Amino acid sequence: MGIKTALPAAELGLYSLVLSGALAYAGRGLLEASQDGAHRKAFRESVRPGWEYIGRKMDVADFEWVMWFTSFRNVIVFALSGHVLFAKLCTMVAPQLRSWMYAVYGALAVLGTMGPWYLLLLLGHCVSLYLASLLGQPWLCLGLSLASLASFKLDPLISWQSGLVTGTFDLQEVLFHGGSGFTVLRCASFALESCAHPDRHYSLADLLKYNFYLPFFFFGPIMTFDRFHAQTLRISQMSQVEPVRREGELWRIRAQAGLSVVAIMAVDIFFHFFYILTIPSDLKFANRLPDSALAGLAYSNLVYDWVKAAVLFGVVNTVARLDHLDPPQAPKCITALYVFAETHFDRGINDWLCKYVYDHIGGEHSEVIPELGATVATFAITTLWLGPCDIVYLWSFLNCFGLNFELWAQKLAEWGPLAQIEASLSEQMSRRVRALFGAVNFWTIIMYNLVSLNSLEFTELVARRLLLTGFPQTTLAVLFVTYCGVQLVKERERTLALEEEQMQDKEKPE
Repeated sequence: MGIKTALPAAELGLYSLVLSGALAYAGRGLLEASQDGAHRKAFRESVRPGWEYIGRKMDVADFEWVMWFTSFRNVIVFALSGHVLFAKLCTMVAPQLRSWMYAVYGALAVLGTMGPWYLLLLLGHCVSLYLASLLGQPWLCLGLSLASLASFKLDPLISWQSGLVTGTFDLQEVLFHGGSGFTVLRCASFALESCAHPDRHYSLADLLKYNFYLPFFFFGPIMTFDRFHAQTLRISQMSQVEPVRREGELWRIRAQAGLSVVAIMAVDIFFHFFYILTIPSDLKFANRLPDSALAGLAYSNLVYDWVKAAVLFGVVNTVARLDHLDPPQAPKCITALYVFAETHFDRGINDWLCKYVYDHIGGEHSEVIPELGATVATFAITTLWLGPCDIVYLWSFLNCFGLNFELWAQKLAEWGPLAQIEASLSEQMSRRVRALFGAVNFWTIIMYNLVSLNSLEFTELVARRLLLTGFPQTTLAVLFVTYCGVQLVKERERTLALEEEQMQDKEKPE
């Protein structure tokens, strides 16, 4: 009730003003803290010289971001540029063999960067799961897939397999874990789709073309086999040299590439003024921050992680769209999240888990016991994917609990007395009450994910300051600002839903 209800424009304007002012105030505190801490001894390892001509140092605490734009940058540009040129050449010479040519180029790129033993290792996993798919038993395919995944995440098998990759290439460890993990998930998708559709007779060649598509190979995203196979089959069956694109599609591809470049530049500028990744590593310094700056710091850590994922998938998806594929979208921004059901940082893996585990066990996700079983199974596999360790166990438990708690709260809200109370409220008031609970949920999502994205100690510090020592002034102020943000997000969702309904009405025959 009240989800599609509009609020007065003046009220929404007030929310926008409060949210903008709060973000500016928190940002000012973070900027001052970054300036004060730039020369601290504890910051020396992760705050390095940056823009010397204006005297700004840069936060380099995130090794992934630094790796992408130092040693990995040339590899990415060279490999993806080669893929685009190779794809264009194949389109001109043999358009019906596009998918084969993509696989050959991908396999050669893997061979050139990681060596023949790594390629043979992955081929061994592909063949084993292909043979399992011939038996037509989903439980066997899923079990063997999890065993293969565990062999890349747990000792001693991981040490033995990584030992097969020899050389001095400084990115071998990163590419080893990336390529092997995604290979197992792709093989699992192939095997499970083969079991679900025995009449389609998928071959080993189909699996190899699916797995060695280079833009997705090392870092994803995961596109389930049924979607990938259908799209590549459609492209291969096109008789023309250059398949016809939908109107405006090329412009959208260019816009996506431009947005990725802008995001990279924005993060680079941001890291020269805000040391959001380095400050949490010095808890004594972080504890001296004002409450508003500390809350902004916690929020910024999650926003940055989303931007990092959006940049990576934005670059890869741009190349995939040039190949006429429709890849999984970037994850939903943390700013727009106030429910656990939509919280994920990799839409491809989320789609894979939902299709083969979560939805398969949980059904409509409306019953408590099936939902509990579905979430436990899903986060158990997620734990294996991330690599079992204490912090991953804690992260999985907290997010599994949060997802189930939402269903319990929904069931409680549908309980007779509470449902009658909500029914007595106006639709606008119902929306305000729900947004208040959404604000609490928003910070729960931040805290639960901050555990893995930063550290348990920093999460404890934020929770203590916002809930205990800062109560009630800081607690209520942060909740009110978050409430304003949730209302603005709801308004955006309402507007998009109305636009979609109008488009559907126009498409209906008269």
